[in-house]
Amino acid sequence: MLEQLTGHEDPHPIYERLRAHGPLTRDNGMWLTTSHPLANKILRDRRFGVRYTDGTYPGNAGLLPESFLETDPPDHTRLRRIATPAFSPKKIDEYRTRVEKVADSLLDKDEFDLITDFAAPLPISVISDLLGIPDADTAEFADYGALVAASFDTGVTAEMANANDKVLALFDRLIAQRRKTPGDDVISSLVAAEAEQKLTAQEMLGTLVLLLVAGFETTVNLIGNGIRALLDHPSQWTLFKANQELAPAVVEETLRWAPPVQLTSRIAHEEVDGIGRNEMVTLLLAAANRDPEVYPEAHRFDVLRVHKPEHLAFSSGIHYCLGATLARMEGAVAFRALARRMPELRQTGPIEFRDSVVIRGMRSFPVSRS
Repeated sequence: MLEQLTGHEDPHPIYERLRAHGPLTRDNGMWLTTSHPLANKILRDRRFGVRYTDGTYPGNAGLLPESFLETDPPDHTRLRRIATPAFSPKKIDEYRTRVEKVADSLLDKDEFDLITDFAAPLPISVISDLLGIPDADTAEFADYGALVAASFDTGVTAEMANANDKVLALFDRLIAQRRKTPGDDVISSLVAAEAEQKLTAQEMLGTLVLLLVAGFETTVNLIGNGIRALLDHPSQWTLFKANQELAPAVVEETLRWAPPVQLTSRIAHEEVDGIGRNEMVTLLLAAANRDPEVYPEAHRFDVLRVHKPEHLAFSSGIHYCLGATLARMEGAVAFRALARRMPELRQTGPIEFRDSVVIRGMRSFPVSRS
């Protein structure tokens, strides 16, 4: 049934048909869960990992360097610890002014595409600052981020392979520069960690590519999905415009109601409750986020909803999204900027959806300020 999800504007009718089979079911020989409690339990259970017990990773095309997202402990623990300081509360506060300035600068127009002209440039600008990408390289960096995102939908293309070579060359050049002249950025901190033999050169590249891709994907789709939800629910849009302090609540309800990442997988490292060793379980995060056993009126978009327990848009357990705090801040700033600057915002043309099972978002969302 999952193969029917590609390109769907609304995948939830399919999720609900799967939910009817119980919290854990098989579809074409694959274990699936739509249950929030079960998905959360599996994500936190150390008997599950992201690799098979022989250390191989499923579905790795080999083009992008592997990152800690594709590793189990102890490598995951070691590499994540090195990247964590870039996302401390102090650092997020330092980024906020930059995000507010960029968001305002992107809204000096009457008609535009919400995705390509606002939701995408905003996180790329922030990630470029975070990594210390020079202004002269930011445009190429942004193009690469967009191509990597597209590869989740279409697979690896020749254009993607060429862009991958270019961005890895860019990272190699910047790493060499930081070895000579360290700065106050993530590349410099990773170079220092490499010098202390805390990670390898390949692991450093994998971490940098992950921060680019994850930071871009989550935020662009959070912003797009949130604004679409607000415009499709006029009473919620009116409520938010009158109470812009609700921006963090809009972020949380968007993440629950239309999470950018729809699903993830875990592999049992031993037999667990009938799931065999080295069998994979697909966790339908978007379905879990609308589990009626957890969230009353689960299919209703409600920015005043009390989120207990927390949604699974950022996963759970040891692989909980490292950049969650940054994405939340960027989303809240973006929603407030649009409500303040464009209270009469409206859709002006057809939306083009991403052709993906894993990622839920839009390629194009034409809007006007009035």
